[in-house]
Amino acid sequence: MMSNLKGTTAERLAQHRELRLFSQIQGPLKSLTFFRRSLLLAELSLIAYLSPEEGAPAAARIGFPGHMYFEQKGAQAYWFDNRWDAVIICRGTEPCDWNDIRANVNLWMEVAETVGKVHRGFKREMDRLWPRLEKALLRNRKPLWFAGHSLGGAMATICAGRCKLSYIKSNPEELYTYGSPRVGNQRYVQFTRLRHHRWVNNNDVVPTVPPTWLGYRHCGHEWYLNFQGQLRKLNWSGRLLDNWRGLWESLQIRRFDFVADHSMLDYIAAIEALCRAEEGQLSEPLPAEMVESILPIPKNETSGIPLSVPSLDEYSGIIHDEVFRRSA
Repeated sequence: MMSNLKGTTAERLAQHRELRLFSQIQGPLKSLTFFRRSLLLAELSLIAYLSPEEGAPAAARIGFPGHMYFEQKGAQAYWFDNRWDAVIICRGTEPCDWNDIRANVNLWMEVAETVGKVHRGFKREMDRLWPRLEKALLRNRKPLWFAGHSLGGAMATICAGRCKLSYIKSNPEELYTYGSPRVGNQRYVQFTRLRHHRWVNNNDVVPTVPPTWLGYRHCGHEWYLNFQGQLRKLNWSGRLLDNWRGLWESLQIRRFDFVADHSMLDYIAAIEALCRAEEGQLSEPLPAEMVESILPIPKNETSGIPLSVPSLDEYSGIIHDEVFRRSA
């Protein structure tokens, strides 16, 4: 998805000093379509880059008034909840944070708590937060969702895997990651089976690391956005051509595609367009083969979800297509 804006997600947020939110949740997350759910969790992943003073009001505006903020030695995560669901969002890479840089470059693997091996840096980031997160998870009685962008996606993957395979009763409903790097080896990926939706934006360089020759593998179902921000399922040659087209387009506007495509804002713009296409608001329909490949939540998991939900007076801050202006 091309845009003229430059810089990392955090830098672009700082430039604009405002955060436009498209989601409106007035019921369980399971009641949303897949694309709407992807959009909402993408927006929460973006909100995770904000401080608690800014992030909590923004999350409340899209329907998650409850929050907890976890921080330990540079590792950060949010817990957002409402009357129906709880969501754990791990914060992505801060380019000026030495702790995040150190986590990303610490490429060696070490044994996971489950089976197989995982990236040492990502694991140690989650290890810092796990004692406090574990206490919150033990108290949870709501359906639980995980999401994250960049390093946050890797941390969310490890956290969701621990949660599923541990004694904790709250099992992850689904995991959504955006521009996430590879996390573990083949044995870890095969053993830690999650309902994982992994979004990749064209030339985003982060999903290409760590390299496969070190034994790393991706997990989850990939949703690939081409250089125009459209959802496509391409073979290796089609993917290579699409990468080159995206690179060429970016050079025309002096944009470094490998970094710019990693922006959470670009992921949100593309997924929001997919929502509008699905709902008939755009002229170009979604490719049938992509719609058919969506992994549905089993019917027995959606039983009891109302087709309509009552208005939420106490959540009067929820405004569709809201612009939340950051404090000075």
